[in-house]
Amino acid sequence: MNKSDEIEFRAFVRARMDRWRRAAYLLCHDWHLADDLTAVVIGKLYQNWRRVAAANNPDAYAQRMLTHSWLDERRRPWRREHPTDSPPEPSGAYADPADSGDVIELLAGLAPKQRAVIVLRFYFGQSVEETAELLGISAGTVKSQSARGLETLRSLATSPGSIG
Repeated sequence: MNKSDEIEFRAFVRARMDRWRRAAYLLCHDWHLADDLTAVVIGKLYQNWRRVAAANNPDAYAQRMLTHSWLDERRRPWRREHPTDSPPEPSGAYADPADSGDVIELLAGLAPKQRAVIVLRFYFGQSVEETAELLGISAGTVKSQSARGLETLRSLATSPGSIG
């Protein structure tokens, strides 16, 4: 990578890294894994920077990489283990006032693909078509997953003993 590409890459990452971390956290509910996913995506972006920079929408390219990295991570055998104790609440640099614990807990009630669709559509503000392209699924699937995901979120939010 030449010097001008390096400068362009660093500026691209610097401007978006916090947003990627928050999005990764919304997907996985673990700040450490969110940091790992963000680092993996930055490494992949660096390796493929010329292709990314030449893309029509480098932001969408990076978001797709992040979502696919998370879905790949979910398939790993060690991710099927669940800790028995809750990790401490995030604080300081990790806390994001926009991401309340209620939202995180509600998102945890969704299936992984539904969660990915909901985060891309309503956190990133992607259109149905953009979300479909990012996830490699049809627009109809995005619509149905959005509808089902929102229905599940509503039922979780209004059920007795629910959040809030």
